Amino acid sequence: MLAVLATTFPFFALVLCGWLAAERGWLADNAIPGLNGFVLYFALPCLLFRFGRDTPLLQLLNPALLGVYLAAALLIVGLTLALTLKPPVGMKDAALGALVAAFPNTGFMGVPLIVALLGSHAAGVVISTILADLLVTSSACIALAQAGTRLRAERAAFVQAVKAAASNPLPWAIAAGAGCGALDLALPGPLDQAVAMLAAAASPVALFTIGAVLSRSGRANHAAGRATPLAHYLPVALIKLLLHPGLVFGLGTVVRWLGAPLSQDQLIALTLAAALPSASNVSLLAERYGADSGRIARIILASTALAFLTFSGLASWLIPPAAG
Repeated sequence: MLAVLATTFPFFALVLCGWLAAERGWLADNAIPGLNGFVLYFALPCLLFRFGRDTPLLQLLNPALLGVYLAAALLIVGLTLALTLKPPVGMKDAALGALVAAFPNTGFMGVPLIVALLGSHAAGVVISTILADLLVTSSACIALAQAGTRLRAERAAFVQAVKAAASNPLPWAIAAGAGCGALDLALPGPLDQAVAMLAAAASPVALFTIGAVLSRSGRANHAAGRATPLAHYLPVALIKLLLHPGLVFGLGTVVRWLGAPLSQDQLIALTLAAALPSASNVSLLAERYGADSGRIARIILASTALAFLTFSGLASWLIPPAAG
């Protein structure tokens, strides 16, 4: 347990540093979008490009792995909708809440944290979950949030969700890296060094930005006088941290028992990816689509704060002592 905590503590400490910097005014709120843009469009794509390049293509497209993860995600979405879709929570708020229950923070936090715990061989598993969440889970939940009663509105919502997924640079960075790896292409030395420098900045800046975003969202909700009852957000955070990884582990165990090509190491990485706190960018989606961003921000904040204990505890249980 101590070995796992020694690995996870710095990651959550950087989130806390970002939160404190924004809370104390050391980081201006109008600087946060710049940090987020740097991570999303420069640093993180470079990190994912390098991991995608060094990961065998068949590992990124493992049907057993993707099937287990997507089945668990869609079940979590359906369950969360069933539990929360009741007054005063409408379809838009319930759909974005379902997304935050099923979409872990694999991009900003998961890749560096799980690789630090398990080694570079786990990167392919985590990258696969990023592709699944960006292309399927988030698209489905956004379509549900935007869908009206008419078929035309539903089609428009689906098209908008697909466009949002296509405009995200992360899948393209993964695809470019996988393509270079499959074709055995290497970047010119100076360009490769620039990509490596940006990739090295991804983890600390991303984690710091998560904390700053959470601080800004919390203060904005407080200033607006939006009070969200504990019962409207804590259960969703617990679904994310406890039920989601439990479902992934259970489905993965069954699939392995049936003889599917899913190793124990892959299942551990997949379960830890599901055990991560909610993706912080869902709060931005909530603002964009007019949902209750205060509720979404509280789910993300609660899951991030509690994840230090729940994620670390699960990692201690799953990872063999020799690997920790």
